[in-house]
Amino acid sequence: MKEGEKENRRRLAVIGGGTGLSVLLRGIKGYGGDISAIVTVADDGGNSGTLREDLGMLPPGDVRSCILALADEENAMQDILRYRFKEGRLTGQNIGNLMIAALNDVYGSFEEAVSRLSDILKIKGRVIPVTESEIRLCAELDNGNIVIGESRIAKASIKEGQPVKRVFLIPDGSVVSRHAREAVEGADLALIGPGSLYTSIIPNFLSAGLKEALAASKGQKVYICNVMTQPGETDGFGVREHVGALERYIGEGVLDCVIANSKRLDPDSLAPYVHDGACQVLPGREDIEYLENKGIKLIGGDFIETKKGYIRHDSAMIAAALDASMPLGLH
Repeated sequence: MKEGEKENRRRLAVIGGGTGLSVLLRGIKGYGGDISAIVTVADDGGNSGTLREDLGMLPPGDVRSCILALADEENAMQDILRYRFKEGRLTGQNIGNLMIAALNDVYGSFEEAVSRLSDILKIKGRVIPVTESEIRLCAELDNGNIVIGESRIAKASIKEGQPVKRVFLIPDGSVVSRHAREAVEGADLALIGPGSLYTSIIPNFLSAGLKEALAASKGQKVYICNVMTQPGETDGFGVREHVGALERYIGEGVLDCVIANSKRLDPDSLAPYVHDGACQVLPGREDIEYLENKGIKLIGGDFIETKKGYIRHDSAMIAAALDASMPLGLH
């Protein structure tokens, strides 16, 4: 890289967690921007949650997925780090998670462990845990009941037939990491989502300092809306409900743009999701008026990829739309 080349690249801060964040990273990494992925550490389910409980460390799963998403596609280490044991006491456990756990133990810092694994894989960007504080995500349902634990929230909401009223962290007082704050403050473009609204995206903004960093940034702020509702989290939500819920945590007047899929899927593709209680999120007239009244630009288009029966965002199409629509593009 020539001297000064990195300084001239667009600085991109991508905020979220879960599958949605890693999918988006695969789409934008080829544009040459200086990427910082800010990742939630509220996960407490699955094998990642097991390591959290057994070793007293932050959950590595979402972070690992983002590191692999930004890694060189030709790197043979990817296959190793994706491997899951098929028998014995480690059944289902992922080698990438175990490596982060080992590095965390060696260096005594989760953020340093993530940085070291990123160096090993020579990733195109940085992956930054949003906080190094040990936190639990909690939700208050509409009936006042409190649910403790990220993995329990949607299940409890469905079981009790009560929507999520608000989410919060225990213990109170977690602070955003310095590197995450600086990446967001200095971003030319901050991308929020896609991902589970209450359990992957909003938790990032519950650590003190991140929403302030986002507001202080002079770059463009874009929310990528989910293509489907999520039972137990966003039942009945349209685009405006997604945006409204997010703004309760980041503040109003912060977002510049919303990306929302406008392609209507065929009934056969939707059938499994409808069976589970989900429906497609499509921008309608009321959504458009809602965003216009807030001065938020809407970018619609075909942003869906359907593969093996799963509906997800087409990261290449989102990246192309961002590169064409943003004042500075992605380069």
